[in-house]
Amino acid sequence: MNQDYIVPDDWSIIEEGFDRENVKSSESIFSLGNGAMGQRANFEEQYTGPTFQGSYIGGVYYPDKTKVGWWKNGYPEYFAKVINAPSWIGIHVLVDGEPLDLNTCSRVENFRRELNMKEGWYQRSFTATLKNEKTIEVKVTRFLSLDLDELGAIRYEVTPKGDDLTITFSPYLDSGITNEDSNWDDKFWNTTGVSSEGNQAFIEAHTMKTHFETCTFMECHLEYQGKTQSKPMGTEEKELWVGHGYEQKVDKDSTVTFYKFGGYTVSRNHKNGDLVGAAKKVLDKARQKGFDGLLEAQKKSWAGIWEMSDITIGGDTRAQQGIRFNIFQLNQTYTGKDSRLNIGPKGFTGEKYGGSTYWDTEAYCIPFYMATKDHHVARNLLKYRYNHLEKAIENARKLGFNNGAALYPMVTMNGEECHNEWEITFEEIHRNGAIAFAIYNYYRYTGDYSYIPEMGLEVLIGIARFWHQRATFSKQKNKYVILGVTGPNEYENNVSNNWYTNYIARWCIHYTLEQLEKVKTGYKEDYERITGYTKLKKTETEEWKKVADHMYFPFSEELGIYLQQDGFLDKELVTVADLPKSQRPINQKWSWDRILRSPYIKQADVLQGFYFFEDHFSIEDLEKHFDFYEPFTVHESSLSPCVHSIQAAKLDRMQQAYQFYLRTSRLDLDDYNKEVEEGLHITSMAGTWMSIVEGFGGMRIRNDKLSFRPRIPDEWESYSFKINFRNRILKVLIDKSGAHFELEGDHEMSIRLNGERVVLKPVSKAAAK
Repeated sequence: MNQDYIVPDDWSIIEEGFDRENVKSSESIFSLGNGAMGQRANFEEQYTGPTFQGSYIGGVYYPDKTKVGWWKNGYPEYFAKVINAPSWIGIHVLVDGEPLDLNTCSRVENFRRELNMKEGWYQRSFTATLKNEKTIEVKVTRFLSLDLDELGAIRYEVTPKGDDLTITFSPYLDSGITNEDSNWDDKFWNTTGVSSEGNQAFIEAHTMKTHFETCTFMECHLEYQGKTQSKPMGTEEKELWVGHGYEQKVDKDSTVTFYKFGGYTVSRNHKNGDLVGAAKKVLDKARQKGFDGLLEAQKKSWAGIWEMSDITIGGDTRAQQGIRFNIFQLNQTYTGKDSRLNIGPKGFTGEKYGGSTYWDTEAYCIPFYMATKDHHVARNLLKYRYNHLEKAIENARKLGFNNGAALYPMVTMNGEECHNEWEITFEEIHRNGAIAFAIYNYYRYTGDYSYIPEMGLEVLIGIARFWHQRATFSKQKNKYVILGVTGPNEYENNVSNNWYTNYIARWCIHYTLEQLEKVKTGYKEDYERITGYTKLKKTETEEWKKVADHMYFPFSEELGIYLQQDGFLDKELVTVADLPKSQRPINQKWSWDRILRSPYIKQADVLQGFYFFEDHFSIEDLEKHFDFYEPFTVHESSLSPCVHSIQAAKLDRMQQAYQFYLRTSRLDLDDYNKEVEEGLHITSMAGTWMSIVEGFGGMRIRNDKLSFRPRIPDEWESYSFKINFRNRILKVLIDKSGAHFELEGDHEMSIRLNGERVVLKPVSKAAAK
């Protein structure tokens, strides 16, 4: 834990007291999103202190030219950047002519901000005494509409204290913004139009190179003592900026309220040339509903989300706050409405990592969306990969592979690889396996096989072809080996025979062969279409099988464990417990050379394989590998604690599982990795959900049925969650007395509880101790 200023609360994220040192961290933590756009929790009024200004639009990016020390053939030509969009939230505030700026105020008292996760709004309040010694109370409420996902709304209330004051509001739009994350300081935006009509204003701009057309818009009005002032006193237009002015003499202890509606219309959703017209239609709807009507709709929409996705925890407020924060941010980032979008590792909270998707989506996020949404949401995530299959084949071709072999990108916006670190771009090829596993996982969970003959089998063929070509036959070992890779542990680069990579490669080939036979038998037309299109022959699949059946896996006979890669035991095996705290995190303290020579593991690697394929191994196998590898794991990836929490729970090491759970659920709230100001770790948040449902709840799919082996941490009185399993809604409650189930619908359902069959009847409750 590196920070401890977030007030524990079941339903809200709360900060009390103004501390300039926390501003950038809070800008991340209190971020807002609605699946289509998002923004950091920047102040609406002027702030001259250190700040990371950020607003982002889903699917809009810039291909920043790759920056490397030495060019290598096969490098991606660009690194796709999530780019800072023109800002619409700004409202300069003057108090008797003095700018309101919390960085320069004489005093800031009663500062409080709240992110209300239950209802989906963000609020900030404070009492400020300015340099002119005038004092005001301020309360600002903001949200991004889920119903009108091109729209955001702000209500800004000012109350003079001690004196009658003249309050001036100057709302503006600004396209003169820059990215925090930029390789060459390129100009990302070209502003083509700045206009103002009454109390509305518009900035039209497009991204350089990619030419995403956008319109940033606003409409404002002021209310005081029952009167509404919609017409601004004045308008100022600049090349990259447009602003309005509103002024009101306000009696002491009276409140003036300023409303601002704003947002984006984008060419991804509207015709070019019609973006201002589309913006006006959005503003018409906003005006008809009004701020209060929009807020009520927001509360209703979030109530619907929480009805299905909430996890309750009794007796542990910090744990409760953590899981709800994670669920809230996941739902802010991806709603499933648009199959062109995906789940970026920072969502709408920052720019680090670029791209809109990593293997995190398939490995960690799909289970959450499958269980808490309609299955079509997860299907859209798989469709995203199918739509990028040709690009994946092109990516592999650039590296020398042929015959339709597909290498899905480590980082992408449109299917092209855009990651510019060679040890990741060229070598972290296990991401292919996660995509194949997600197809398997989707069918296993939803029972919807249609994706495989319609789309998924083509993806699997491309992946199997890649693994077949990537493997090399070793005469010395008389086995197939995979050389020069980076496994999930990114603190090891260019290694040979990473066990996880070899294992998932073999599994991918076997699974693809199984699906070919299944589609051939049950979906003949699809089989003929796919094999004809891909020119797949039996002689080729026989070669695949030969590689899979003779794959090499490094193993220590002495220790009885699989080795993370060849030569792992040659390292100086000093555990993390013997590493001085002053050296942590090693990715910020050590040179990369030192890290690569160390035994330290960034995240689950061998244990990632034991998580995916736990049915392939005994509980004794898991225990032996967990006991060996976890002591070398520094957990400096946000994806690490959740897998270890699940496995510790399976081993019935509940205190360790609980500590890992706290770390994954409060990773950003407590800033474990000293980097929250850069943005949140969105994709790993799905792992927090898995820690409870799969870890403590012990939920698995066994023989097409749900199975549970529930456990409860000593610190908890109870916990509950809902899951949508094959269109059947099941509520699970675990308390000290045992497990309790409530089934919605009209038909009974059988599950297994601690190995025993239990039949659940709809609406009634079944309990077992």
